[in-house]
Amino acid sequence: MTRSSWADHDWQVIHTAPQPPALHMALDDVLTDEVSSGRRPPTLRIWEWASPAVVIGRFQSLRNEVDAGAAARHGIEVVRRISGGGAMFIEPGNTITYSIFAPLSMVEGMSFEQAYTFMDEWVLAALAELGIDAWYQPLNDITSAAGKIAGAAQARRGKAVLHHVTMAYDIDASKMLDVLRIGREKLSDKGTTSANKRVDPLRSQTGLPREAVIERMLQVFTQRHGGTRDALRPAELERAEALAAGKFTTPAWTGLVP
Repeated sequence: MTRSSWADHDWQVIHTAPQPPALHMALDDVLTDEVSSGRRPPTLRIWEWASPAVVIGRFQSLRNEVDAGAAARHGIEVVRRISGGGAMFIEPGNTITYSIFAPLSMVEGMSFEQAYTFMDEWVLAALAELGIDAWYQPLNDITSAAGKIAGAAQARRGKAVLHHVTMAYDIDASKMLDVLRIGREKLSDKGTTSANKRVDPLRSQTGLPREAVIERMLQVFTQRHGGTRDALRPAELERAEALAAGKFTTPAWTGLVP
């Protein structure tokens, strides 16, 4: 198969109202299938979060990653996504999350490392325009001299690749350390004051409102790759809502790896 380019595809852009964490997991599942089957053109989806969450990777141990008691105390929902990678701590307004649903032909013959960098070149360009010198830290982190900015994850399924990224716009480091065990372990020898050094949010690096950062990202994406504004189709949303209820909110899925 010949590798296709961004320009070979008619890109759609979706940016809708805030949605619950489990519905976001389900939408990634549904839209990956829609693009794989050719029912939907390749799509960039900007997420808005209705409530706080911890999102764990497909293969992570729930117990090892999350302090369930702390999550419950803070009213934080724990959900598991369909891609690999590490745990993400999410608070509405503090996070910029997006998914790219692309034809598998775009990453044909690429290693995961190459595919991660390729999918986010436009984001690095947008960050550069905002005054941030950012680069890819293999395998799946976007970082700068000030610290990590974002983490990515991918899943290849059927004829599509799902690539999604969570960027830290702002962060409540003490709450994150309370809920995520892995963060605690990494920082235990340095003291919790190091948390802000490990993850340096876009707010401190740009001084801009979150909406302005998203706007610049969308400008760069559409300048480089095109992009027609689109919405979720009723059938897509219906399928995702059913999947959220039947899979992504169930203890069987969330605790798949105990």
